[in-house]
Amino acid sequence: MPSAVRLREDYSAKELRALARRSTDVNQSRRLLSLAAVRDGMDRGSAAKIGGMDRQTLRDWVHRFNRWGPEGLIDNWTEGPKPRLSEEQLAQFAQIVEGGPDREKDGVVRWRRIDLKRVIAERFGVDFHPRYVGKLLHKLARPVRLPKLHFDANHPSGRLHVRKALRH
Repeated sequence: MPSAVRLREDYSAKELRALARRSTDVNQSRRLLSLAAVRDGMDRGSAAKIGGMDRQTLRDWVHRFNRWGPEGLIDNWTEGPKPRLSEEQLAQFAQIVEGGPDREKDGVVRWRRIDLKRVIAERFGVDFHPRYVGKLLHKLARPVRLPKLHFDANHPSGRLHVRKALRH
């Protein structure tokens, strides 16, 4: 059976509780209190429950505490991936959408997501999925009007016709 990960020795349970009291980060305080319980000799499962986590999660926090000390117990939120279009490019894209397509140049009379995907790839060198182009349009607060085909049962020939619908 594997042995438990050892907790670094330079902090006593009393010091860990004092750090938890002084901390302004609630999550860090919970983790410090769990580690103080471990230092006092409580089993890992019960100590984890004090901090509102399971035993494996406590083990992960022990590793971070051993490596970086109390600062390692603060949540490490990242900003996420960098946008693939800069603010300037996004502004240019907004102008392109607002201006509408040029029939001779773009070959279309109304923008569709697939057309805008092609324009973005040509002008900015970024390849997006058409669904993400729709998200960009939503960010710009510009819904795309997509044609929908409908069967016309009342028409004598029963042909398909295009009905314009606003798509969000």
